[in-house]
Amino acid sequence: MANDKIPFLDLVAPHEELREELCEVFATALKTAGFIGGPMVEGFERDFAAFCDTEHCVGVASGTDAVRFALMAAGVQKDSIVVTVPNTFIATTEAITQAGARPDFVDIDERTYNMDPEKLRQYLEEQCFVDSSSGELIHRQSGRTVSAVVPVHLYGQPADMDPILELAERYKLIVVEDACQAHGAEYFSRREQRWRKVGSMGRAAAFSFYPGKNLGACGEAGAVTTNDAELAGMMRMLRDHGQSQKYFHDVEGYNGRLDAIQAGLLSVKLRHLPKWNNQRQEAAMRYRKLFAEAGMEILVPFQPDWAKAVYHLYVIRVKDRGGVMRNLAAMGTGAGIHYPVPLHLQKAYAHLKYKAGDFPVAERVTPEILSLPMFPSLVAEQQRVVAEGLFEYSFGRPALAGAAEGSQ
Repeated sequence: MANDKIPFLDLVAPHEELREELCEVFATALKTAGFIGGPMVEGFERDFAAFCDTEHCVGVASGTDAVRFALMAAGVQKDSIVVTVPNTFIATTEAITQAGARPDFVDIDERTYNMDPEKLRQYLEEQCFVDSSSGELIHRQSGRTVSAVVPVHLYGQPADMDPILELAERYKLIVVEDACQAHGAEYFSRREQRWRKVGSMGRAAAFSFYPGKNLGACGEAGAVTTNDAELAGMMRMLRDHGQSQKYFHDVEGYNGRLDAIQAGLLSVKLRHLPKWNNQRQEAAMRYRKLFAEAGMEILVPFQPDWAKAVYHLYVIRVKDRGGVMRNLAAMGTGAGIHYPVPLHLQKAYAHLKYKAGDFPVAERVTPEILSLPMFPSLVAEQQRVVAEGLFEYSFGRPALAGAAEGSQ
């Protein structure tokens, strides 16, 4: 095992395991010519809504479409501000812009890497005011209406939703969860005294089924979950050229449908997702134990007592990221970086006039974050090899003999 390469992500193993079931989906589609819409899409939508504890699920073509259609259907105003975080993939802000709004940012919590509710409160109270005549929240500097908040459940870790939802209620803001990396994650609502599934708390929530996600298609796919029947109906029109029925277009829409084959494949995989998520959680515990027993000063993922993360990514922080990655690569171990440059400093958003120092926490963590191998079939021996590589780089000598025994 020690001489075998350890991939950052293994997409082969689950497809080999489920080969017969997945191939049957293709056979069904070929026999029925049911490629767009139909029973496979409707069945997946029903099952995924139940999985997320929501009334409705609308399958769409990608996670980006999911965020965009959710914002549009929820009534986000043209040229208004939608608040999100700078530490996320650009799809979050692309969708905001494509929905006709402008992204603005609040900084992240340094432990969870998700939206800091206190920073959101400061933004809403100090940078905005409520217009006495319209009741709308207005951004002081730009004069734009603030219409929505998009908290991102990054890396499979839920954002702290109670205070975010309370602020949104106070200021009449739409909340759309970006749950594209958090299929099955859970959040304990202190105000409701119960566990809530990610995807069931905002006005709507967006999921991506990009192949590498915890629930991944064999191509592009996404979905929106919601408890609002009217919102779900609008999104069904938006994804299908604005049609309320064939050739009757109530609005201009998009070609953003979830195709039937991908829906069928996702239905097969959804039955295995709880087991896969549990395997990821067990792998995360093994990593934590290995690093602690080896005495390595590595910042491992922080999971608050109100969260059950599903570890789409296992992200640590190290000072010399480049050196660590080179050492792991030399040992045949994969690693990744998610995401090296915060969005407010990306060239694509130069026109928004953000500058270095605007969001110091995001800027502080992005040069240090490193994603280690994480997938359901990851085993203890592979993780021991990963930890050995980190130890060897940190201390200049091989070790972990004792830690290895305790990690089995």
